[in-house]
Amino acid sequence: MQITDQTGQLLHLPSPVNKIISTVPSQTELLFDLGLNTEVIGITKFCVHPDEWFKTKTRIGGTKTLNIELISNLNPDIIFANKEENTEAQIKTLCKEFPVYISDIKNLDEALQMIEDIGKITGKENEAMNIITKINNGFEQLKPAGKINTAYFIWNNPYMSVGSDTFINYMMNRCGFKNVLAGKLRYPETTLDELNNLDCELLLLSSEPFPFKEKHIDEIKAAGFKGRIVLVDGEMFSWYGSRLLKALPYFQQLINSI
Repeated sequence: MQITDQTGQLLHLPSPVNKIISTVPSQTELLFDLGLNTEVIGITKFCVHPDEWFKTKTRIGGTKTLNIELISNLNPDIIFANKEENTEAQIKTLCKEFPVYISDIKNLDEALQMIEDIGKITGKENEAMNIITKINNGFEQLKPAGKINTAYFIWNNPYMSVGSDTFINYMMNRCGFKNVLAGKLRYPETTLDELNNLDCELLLLSSEPFPFKEKHIDEIKAAGFKGRIVLVDGEMFSWYGSRLLKALPYFQQLINSI
């Protein structure tokens, strides 16, 4: 089998693939939902969904601290990685020895393409298309908010947000949350003064990678932020696999509450 990944890399794969390693939490969950329990032989320590895999599958390090020797010993047919979540040097090392499908996802179309590709690679085309259809139908039914000036925090001390070239920014826009920092790229640092000057009406505090809590709402209010502050589930905004099926009802409930 031949397939081109999302970085333009042409892969030559056995068909079927019987030994799979995932280095990306959201893609691990997708592999589970595609029914690949016996095929997946290794996951990262951050692949917390599903819980049964987290407890039983071989852990091959963190997303940015992969155990290359352990992965080599497992001798996978395919490794699923991500351009942003994994480190370039480690992935390049793995590419010398194994086929590595590298995803690069900043919007819904790219997420759905990744799901379709993984379905083809693993012989789960029908299951993948079923997930894609449900996700598309869900987004068609989503009723977004009315262009609320919004910022999304992923980190505390310093405050870090998201720019226009991120999957989170795309999800915000689909929900009707207009990113006031969309003029910046990647994950820029910001201040509460900057957000107030940009007329930020809504601040979303993510549960990951920094675990914002109620106490942080109090701190930010006390520091002078003028808008509304809401805690949100970071997995719903940043996981681009089958988690999107759960994200859609979550988004609608969030939108309706604001």
